[in-house]
Amino acid sequence: MKNNEKLDNALKAISKDRQRTNMLRRFEQRAIAYLVQRMPLFVSSNILTGIGFLGNLILALCFVFGAIYSPYFLLFGIIGSFINWFGDSLDGRLAYYRNKPRKWYGFTLDIIVDFVGIIFIGLGFMFYLETQWLVVGYAFIVMYNLEMVIALLRYKITNQYSIDSGFLGPTEVRIAICIALIIEVLFNGLFLYFAILSTLILFIANIKDILQIIKLADLRDKEEKTYF
Repeated sequence: MKNNEKLDNALKAISKDRQRTNMLRRFEQRAIAYLVQRMPLFVSSNILTGIGFLGNLILALCFVFGAIYSPYFLLFGIIGSFINWFGDSLDGRLAYYRNKPRKWYGFTLDIIVDFVGIIFIGLGFMFYLETQWLVVGYAFIVMYNLEMVIALLRYKITNQYSIDSGFLGPTEVRIAICIALIIEVLFNGLFLYFAILSTLILFIANIKDILQIIKLADLRDKEEKTYF
């Protein structure tokens, strides 16, 4: 089988259970399709989930060490973000590529691990912040995890699971965080403003998504009432 055919088959396999709308979806999906074909057999989806969680821990710790020792430790957060992308993006996709999906187990484990990982990152960021700005770190945790709750509600109501909010997805968020970390090392103190802006964007996006889901829920109620 030619390489292009293998890639196309891998793309179909990894796209079975979700619809992506983020800006970088084409590049990201092709990268994932390329990687799952070359993953050693001993690497399981559970191992990849653990690798993704490790990446979040590295990102959380980079804030702690950045506050205690030097802002240059923040650069390790870039490595942590890539590790998280690698594990978090490939765990479920590898299972579908190998035709061994554990849909509900994997879905549950992924949500729980991501939820806990975001809390650790938020706590690390709160440690990095000065006391008067702790509310920003707390607000970020709330808004990011609210986005996950919204994704679950959308899945329940529409039977379509999406991890993206319009053109923005986890990958775009990771890239933005990496850029902000570099800027923080060069110009200490600016990451706070990035966090404030990101939290506001998440707040607006969450409100928009909540209103949309409420409308969809109301529409589904009317359809089911008509049906019965």
